[in-house]
Amino acid sequence: MSNPMKVVIIGGVAAGPKVAAKVVRLMPDAEVTILEKGSFLSYAGCGLPYYVSGVVKEQKELMCTPVGMVRDAVFFQKVKNIRVMGQTEATKVDPAGKRVQVRGRGDSTESWLDYDKLVLATGGVPVVPPLPNVKLDNIFTLHGVHDAEGIKTVLSQDKARDVVIVGGGLIGLEATEALVEKGCRVTIVEMLPQILGMLDWEIAKLVEQHVESHGVKVLTGTKVESFEGSGRVERVVTDQGKLSADMVILAIGVRPNVKLAQNAGLEIGTTGAIKVDQHMRTSDPDIYAAGDCVECVDLLTAKPCYVPLGSTANKQGRVAANNICGGSDTFPGVLGSTVCKVFDYCVARTGLSEITADKMGYEVVTAMAPAPDKAHFMPAAKPLLLKLVVDKKSRRLLGAQATGPGTGDKRIDVAAMAITAGMTVDQLANADLCYAPPYAPAMDNIITAANVARNKLDGYMVGVSSMEVHRMLADQEDFVFLDVRGPAEYEEVRLPGSTWIPLGALRGRLDELPKDKEIIAFCKISLRGYEAALILRAAGFETVRVMDGGIAMWPFEKESRL
Repeated sequence: MSNPMKVVIIGGVAAGPKVAAKVVRLMPDAEVTILEKGSFLSYAGCGLPYYVSGVVKEQKELMCTPVGMVRDAVFFQKVKNIRVMGQTEATKVDPAGKRVQVRGRGDSTESWLDYDKLVLATGGVPVVPPLPNVKLDNIFTLHGVHDAEGIKTVLSQDKARDVVIVGGGLIGLEATEALVEKGCRVTIVEMLPQILGMLDWEIAKLVEQHVESHGVKVLTGTKVESFEGSGRVERVVTDQGKLSADMVILAIGVRPNVKLAQNAGLEIGTTGAIKVDQHMRTSDPDIYAAGDCVECVDLLTAKPCYVPLGSTANKQGRVAANNICGGSDTFPGVLGSTVCKVFDYCVARTGLSEITADKMGYEVVTAMAPAPDKAHFMPAAKPLLLKLVVDKKSRRLLGAQATGPGTGDKRIDVAAMAITAGMTVDQLANADLCYAPPYAPAMDNIITAANVARNKLDGYMVGVSSMEVHRMLADQEDFVFLDVRGPAEYEEVRLPGSTWIPLGALRGRLDELPKDKEIIAFCKISLRGYEAALILRAAGFETVRVMDGGIAMWPFEKESRL
């Protein structure tokens, strides 16, 4: 009788426990050990902002199974037959000897643990910039339960009236909502020209405006230089001036934790993360890696990328476990599919952004499609702002982005599947998606967006971005900016420099428009703008374009009349 396989897993948050549980299911006699240097096992790190805000009431809820069992060391031993060595750090990997050196917290001695298969699930570490006084009290990251507890303690003592969040990415935006819910005055400082760098500018700007509508100050193109304070932080020094701060959250991002892998001589990829094959094997065939410490492959570009997400970590963990147990499972790569909640806005994206696709040499066509997320006559219908990125040559969908209070996640999920399958917008436009008024319009938002893209590809519609129109207005170019909305809409809000002729009156007022000038038509969502363009072209107007997305996706100032 052969000896049971010894599987050692370094890391006990997301990928590690997934590997362990699956290995034991497939190979019940395996000796599986998880090494975790921290105090908390298998917790939902993405839920930390909601624990800070109070939406998640108790810490243990982040570590429970769906039926309420806490995933602690006793749970793993009794239910899963997995040995957990908590507060135990792996200090060295010896691939030749197939062993791991470990040291318990507070222990001065080290011991060795043998393995047949090793899994590195060492995760990522938060980026902490080497700035003066960055170690002052009340400067936190939001990467683990200890961070969340520290932030909650400061909040409970009512000592964080002014909070500065350094970084306008996903973590920063999710932390923002949590802190505003607690009554804090929040300022986001982002070094780049926009927040949420994985989005195209106009979509990110719409999110920024929404964040500011909740009283948050957003400073883009602003660099933090240092921190000031006596014992605890009191001010954040930027290249634009100083900001008062009772607390600072560093939300700059994470980098892969690869120290053990490097010291063991394993290959590190171009992104700085551990290089693995599709089976999640490292350069050592007996060592696997999964989660935030590993490098992924972009499904569209086939290039290495680093996209640390809990969803990816769990999928990779399952693949690694299947292969450890003799299978031949593969993890093909990612599209960077991401969703987050920003107050009452859903913010989601997948695939390539317009700017990335353009840099890669694609001839890009975009479609902007703002519309209600359900049948417009349903009381629960909410606006959803959707953008598609399409390759003009092949007509394939390359990327999608969504924001607004409407349901965006399912549209982006559909887009992710369409991109994975290599679908064209023609195929997507005829996808057999569910319809019932409480759930979707008869022509779902993503189908409408696909049809907008088809109209552009086939020459029925010539679009122009809001950014280009804004530039043309600023440069005082000679064109007609034609608003075809109804009277009530026009009285409520209008765009600067526009000429107003309601769509219903357009055919009778064509003589008011010059045929020797370009006309750019728009309405609330540019559906009527498109209809106006068709009327104008039929009447002999040769240079007519439609502003993509209309007023709903205009990311600049408007003139309010009420």
